[in-house]
Amino acid sequence: MKSSQALSAQQIIKQLIPSKSTTKAQGFGEAPVNIALSKYWGKRQVSLNLPTNSSLSISLPGLGTQTHLSLVENNDNTEDQAWLNGKRLAGDSEFAGRLSRYLDLFRPAHHYFKIDTINSVPTAAGLASSASGYAALVKALNDLFDWQLNQRSLSILARLGSGSASRSLFDGFAIWHKGQAEDGMDSFAEALPETWAGLCIGLVKIDTTEKPIGSTAGMQKTVNTCELYQAWPTQAERQVKLIQQAIQEHDFTLIGETAEHNALSMHATMIATWPPILYWQAESVLAMQKVWQLRQQGVEVYFTMDAGPNLKLIFLEPNKNAVKAAFQELDVIQPFG
Repeated sequence: MKSSQALSAQQIIKQLIPSKSTTKAQGFGEAPVNIALSKYWGKRQVSLNLPTNSSLSISLPGLGTQTHLSLVENNDNTEDQAWLNGKRLAGDSEFAGRLSRYLDLFRPAHHYFKIDTINSVPTAAGLASSASGYAALVKALNDLFDWQLNQRSLSILARLGSGSASRSLFDGFAIWHKGQAEDGMDSFAEALPETWAGLCIGLVKIDTTEKPIGSTAGMQKTVNTCELYQAWPTQAERQVKLIQQAIQEHDFTLIGETAEHNALSMHATMIATWPPILYWQAESVLAMQKVWQLRQQGVEVYFTMDAGPNLKLIFLEPNKNAVKAAFQELDVIQPFG
């Protein structure tokens, strides 16, 4: 028997996918990673990945996930076949197990899936690999079964796998509406129409190994034990609006200050959790201080951080050389060319 979590998700899925579909030999999906400028941290409903606050992100072209998906009859198979970057994963690995539990929601009787995934970013290192991974997987499912779903429906399905995956279906800026409905049908992401030529994102890779505590476990621990957390949803909602305003007006100072404040506030709730959650490493703090020193020197650069030790820098193209001089191994991406 499936769990109550699966049953709840299946009720949502029945509203979204057609009752009859045509299965192809193989499905394909591709999705970029996204960096949240205003963060998602905490769930109002865990099993459906419904957030306590809205969030806003920017996707990074050239970094993300490509997934091929096919069905295999279970004549000789006892489990899904999961491949990551050319390596077959053990069925009892955390990565493969999480994929299989999600795919149970869509699995035809007497079949297993073969999942062949290529990630261009490290997995589970705080660089948004799960977001691009589940967005690519949903696109591959949509292709495999020829559902022909719209972006809103795909976003809801991706959210069921990983909350931030709802935003990775889109290039450029995207906003994920927290929604109010208990079934989560109003909790989805959509693309924002604005672009921003010259906007740069720099990746400061402090540590790309798997983080000690995953985002899902970390955020629920924060929600359950941190008294400071009760102020977070209101602040986050306000900052989503400020960042959206900054994007519309191309106000770089507003977007940078708001994104950095938002990230530090999120991490403050983690640190105030008990036992504390501290994703930062010593090098993370040194990188923050270097950003603040650059600003004192007149180089306008800001940072944001997800649940991990790595920094993502935000700056404009005229400051690219100065920022790269300070961060020698910086990977720079210009989302809008």
